[in-house]
Order: sequence, then C-alpha cells, then structure tokens
Amino acid sequence: MSRLLYKNVNATPTTIVGGEGIYLRTADGRMLIDSASGVVVSSLGHRHPRVVEAIKAQADVLCYAHAGTFTTDVAEELGEFLVERSPGQDCVYFLSGGSEIMELALKTAYQYHVERGHPERSRFISRRQNYHGSTLGTLAVTGNPQRRSVFEPILSASTFVSPCYAYRGMEQGEDERAYGERLARELDETILAMGPETVAGFVAETVVGSTSGAVPPVDGYLRAIREVCDRHGVLLILDEVMAGMGRTGHLFACMEDGVEPDIVAVGKGVAAGYVPISAMLVRRHVRDAIASGSGVLRNGQTFVNHPLACATALAVQRTIEDDRLLDNVRARGEQLRARLREELADHPYVGDVRGRGLFVGVELVADRATKEPLPPAADVPSSIRALALEQGLITYPMSGTIDGVNGCHVLFGPPFICTEDEIERIVTTFSTAMGALLSNHQRDLALVR
Repeated sequence: MSRLLYKNVNATPTTIVGGEGIYLRTADGRMLIDSASGVVVSSLGHRHPRVVEAIKAQADVLCYAHAGTFTTDVAEELGEFLVERSPGQDCVYFLSGGSEIMELALKTAYQYHVERGHPERSRFISRRQNYHGSTLGTLAVTGNPQRRSVFEPILSASTFVSPCYAYRGMEQGEDERAYGERLARELDETILAMGPETVAGFVAETVVGSTSGAVPPVDGYLRAIREVCDRHGVLLILDEVMAGMGRTGHLFACMEDGVEPDIVAVGKGVAAGYVPISAMLVRRHVRDAIASGSGVLRNGQTFVNHPLACATALAVQRTIEDDRLLDNVRARGEQLRARLREELADHPYVGDVRGRGLFVGVELVADRATKEPLPPAADVPSSIRALALEQGLITYPMSGTIDGVNGCHVLFGPPFICTEDEIERIVTTFSTAMGALLSNHQRDLALVR
C-alpha cells in the first residue's frame, strides 16, 4: 500500500517515470501525449535543456535565503522582467502556488483599504463558476458548489454575480457588446445594493479555466467592469493563475482586453511546472498606500522569493520570449480550435469549442439545439478520460460546467512547444475517443436521462 495520501484515497494513480517534450512515459513503457500540460502547467514540456541547466546552475550557487531579511539578484531580475512586461503593474511578490497567491491578493486588497483609513471595505464580489483556490479564503470567493462542497459551513460570506459565459448567458438577439454591458450593470447594481463603502474588490478569472472550460470574456466586458470598479473605488483583482504567462497567446491574458487590473495573480505557467512558484503583481497606488501607511505588507511565509524557483522561472520566461513561443501559442491555438470544430462538427455531444491561444474548451451537451447538458449520472468525463488514455492521450475532462453540478467539458492546454503535427495527433486521437464514447454510451445515456 502506498504511504501517499492521494486525492482519491481509494485509487492508485499511474506511475510516471519520465518525460520528453510533450510526452510522459509510464512505468510500463507507454508514451502518452499530454494535451493538457498536466493541469495546464507544463508550458515548455519536459526536460527542456535551458531550464534544466538553469536549475543546476542556481543550485550550485544558492537555493534558499529568508526574504524577510535578504534579497537575491535572481529574484530582483525576475521581478524586473515581469513588471516590465505587465499590464501596468509596479511591483511583484513571489510565493509557491496559485491558492496562496490568490489568498495574498485578497489580503493585500483589504490591507490597501485599511491603510487608506477604510477598514469597513472588507467584502468581496466574485463570479459564479469561477475558481480561485483551495484555501478557506480563496474557496470563500469561489463560486462553484462542487469546489466549496463540504467546507461550505466554515467559509466566510461572499457575494456572487453572473459569469461572462456567452455560450449560455448571452440572450437571443443580444450581441457581445450589449451582453458585456448588461453584466457590468449587474456588478454596478450589486455594489450599490451592498454599499460601495463596504466593498474591497471584485475578483474574476480573466479566462475561466477548469471550472467551465476556457471561457473567454466577450469583447468590451472587462473594460466595462474596470469602469464600474473605478467609479466605486473597488479594486479589480484578476486571477490568471491558469490563464496567464502566455497560455492565451499574451503573457498576461488581460492584455488582449486592454485592461490594467489593480492586482493580478499568476501561477502555473510562471516556471512551467519545473518548480513551484506563483506571483502577485500590483499597481503603484496599491504599493504606495502600504508604503505611506504602515510600511509593512502583512504577510509572512517561508518560501517568499525563493532563489531556486526564481532562477527557474526566469529561464522559462526568457525561453518563451527568446524563442517567440507566444507566436506558436497563437498559431497552434487557432489550429487546435479549427481542427476540433472540423473533426467534431457532426458529433451530437459537442456543443461549443472556445478559448484563446492554447487554452481551449470543448463543452459537451445531450442536445446541440437546446444545449441540454448530458446527465451527471452518466459520468461522461470519466469515460472520456479512460477512452482517450487507451489511445495514448492525456485529457482534462471536468463536470459541473454550468453550475457546479450540471454540464461537462474537456479542457485542452498543450505545451507552447507543440508542433502542427502534434496538434493534429491530439485532435485525431481525441476524435477517436469521442467516437468510442458515442458508440459505448448512447444506450447508457438513454437509460439515465
């Protein structure tokens, strides 16, 4: 029996013994193509020589120094690199994971208001079907019942508004502009109903990831949200833990929308999975409020600005820039969406193909005309995962797409280094798995409807 406590405590995961590029090798010798980069993490694939060399070189110099007392050149270099390329941010703080960096973003937003003499601004507004992390603080602003689950009774109160989810939220006869404006009015009315003087921040995933499957904002939505937040003195906090660091074809996903958040959090792609690291970037007025007040950011953790992690992340980000990989992300992303639409055009369970860059979602339905979801009892995501794995393809299927219970989708996020041929292989293999799903499940689905 394994001594590890797995998420599914009654199952033992497949043992991986190696990786090369976009492939993983199992203990029994199979080579699996990873169409999801793990959980949208391994943006440079595995064993990238430049990154491996950077890890070795930094390990020869220094692996850890307490950031409460010291700084290092490599942390300063990474900070300068990201801030210079950010959407208007002034400084950065490095931690280890997405949940803790989003927790810090919430704490920093509240401290900003406290430092300015407004401790009553303690409430947050977020969106339904957005996921922000697994700590109690981030779960409190996560609008997904499936993720909140058993912890609901111990979560602090948050207020939720509608997500920007055009496939299901846009009304008949409504264009994207009108839809975005309607959602902005909803936020405005919610802030007014709560009392603007009580609201600290509005939290949203720029492009919604695993919860709903690469759902991008409609054109103009985030700009309208920015205006509402500015009008009421509410901080705009964007969660790009999954969507950031080039995943959508821009280093920061919100740059495509022309929006400068007050706080933006990034995580998974910062070091492409080679080491754990995440980052919170803030605009100058947030930093200045703390600097001119207490002068102390109220956060203390062990692995702040970790030198080995920072050196690895710097090598990853320089590689993405030097090799012009964001061009490849955009080109291969267009190819992936186009080929999925072509290959699955006649599949009765495929309702929508969406996303940005190499961040692509396929929403599955029981009826394409009515968008009726597949019945949860059929557990289609598990079937897709198993059928694709039989074909040598790792996928990222999820349930609860619509409201945390109903709906399902498959999320694609292959590494930035993938080739045209590898995208083609992903699509054709996935299509084969979807064909097997249709064959195997039509009778079962009829029984559980």
